[in-house]
Amino acid sequence: MSFKGVDWTAAAALAGYMALLLGIGFWAARRATASQEEFLLGGRALGPLVAGLAYAATSSSAWVLLGFTAFVANAGLSALWMVPGILAGYALVWLWLGPHLGEASRREGYLTAIDFLAGGSSPLRAAIRITGALMILFCFSFYVAAQFDGAGAALSGVFPIGKTAAVLLGAGVILAYTFLGGFWAVALTDTLQGLAILFIALALPVAAFGTVGGWSGLAAGLSAQTEAFTSPFGAHAGWSAVGLVIGLGATGFGALGQPHLVTWVMAARDPKARVVGAAIAVGWGALVYSGMAVIALAARAAAGPEATVAEGVIFDIARQAAPGFLPVLATAAILSAIMSTVDAQLLVASAAASHDLGLSKLAPHRAVVVTRGVIVALCAAAVAVTLLLPASIFSRVLFAWTALGAAFGPSLVAICVGRRPQPAAVLLAIFAGFALAVWFNQFASSGPGQWKERIIPWLAGLLIVFAFPSRSGARS
Repeated sequence: MSFKGVDWTAAAALAGYMALLLGIGFWAARRATASQEEFLLGGRALGPLVAGLAYAATSSSAWVLLGFTAFVANAGLSALWMVPGILAGYALVWLWLGPHLGEASRREGYLTAIDFLAGGSSPLRAAIRITGALMILFCFSFYVAAQFDGAGAALSGVFPIGKTAAVLLGAGVILAYTFLGGFWAVALTDTLQGLAILFIALALPVAAFGTVGGWSGLAAGLSAQTEAFTSPFGAHAGWSAVGLVIGLGATGFGALGQPHLVTWVMAARDPKARVVGAAIAVGWGALVYSGMAVIALAARAAAGPEATVAEGVIFDIARQAAPGFLPVLATAAILSAIMSTVDAQLLVASAAASHDLGLSKLAPHRAVVVTRGVIVALCAAAVAVTLLLPASIFSRVLFAWTALGAAFGPSLVAICVGRRPQPAAVLLAIFAGFALAVWFNQFASSGPGQWKERIIPWLAGLLIVFAFPSRSGARS
């Protein structure tokens, strides 16, 4: 370990920030021990500001600040077709799925998205729970590993430690406040972290303009790029261009099947909170994605037409613009994006294991203790994946996002349009969507703009749940 060249002001600032998060965890611990409902959903009492900002921060992850920024910087203007789809996905989760999820979760006592899918008394209910829970645990191991990888890169750039120690440090802080405070700790820390991400998304683009010489410098740098980079459809034309737009835009609709996102909607205290929360989440997303796009284009303008921009480009922009100040804020924002996603995913994954798999039933009087134990085990597994199976942040998150959306989204959509799918159809749709997403990722994937990879797994699930006869009787 070398202390040479360490910016102790930056290190102290980040240490203070992480100490604040731990303090929130200790404070929230007082509210987290009453019941599983309190620990996993905060008693369904979130107001619109906390719910909206926490949802937005949870949805961002290192994928937005690191992966999305590098994707736009390397792919060009055509990559921006992803943004309208993402914002539309936000709105649909809150304003369309939200009323159904909120009503059913309160009426039936549902704590997870799997509860919603497995409702009723069918013998297949247990199979739906087990299948869904195992898929969540599998996908989240990659999703969380991608976040830990980003945390390692951010922390090792500030503290005099290697990547392994940095990953362990970041994982330890997240584990501590999630373990202690449950949903309330996650909600409050994610609200704070959503504000930190928003601040850097507004401040850093201004700095990025300075590094390329303002509007004129940006325009000159972009005019030197290839035609494919500056074209709204890249190198595509005709039906290929249509496929690109559909493929990128459809990425956002994966939000309809993300269990760690629908949890925030289920926790909103009333319909008004959901509507206002939706406005906050969509507005936040529009500002953050726009800011990251500006940073990406400025980075590419400065790098030149033949360069490949790395996922850590926002650090480079921050260091060039204001050494000592902006890099600390950029690191804090990245850690915020990472932590706000990981803590929610650990909580939802622990719910999948303890509630959906039924582990907490083995000791019902100690359900919260069991849930906390699952959180520790899942965190350890994700750290192992991070260190032993290296991969890019962008690819890991895109796979997990696509697979979870295709597995759960079709059945959730069917239920919310008034369909009562047979349990067998739900189970088959979950398998089909997930299996096709895995197949495309392993054997036919060539980037986020591939419409087949985004659409076909969803279509398969939708065809199954609508092709089977609808259940008779009231939906539970």
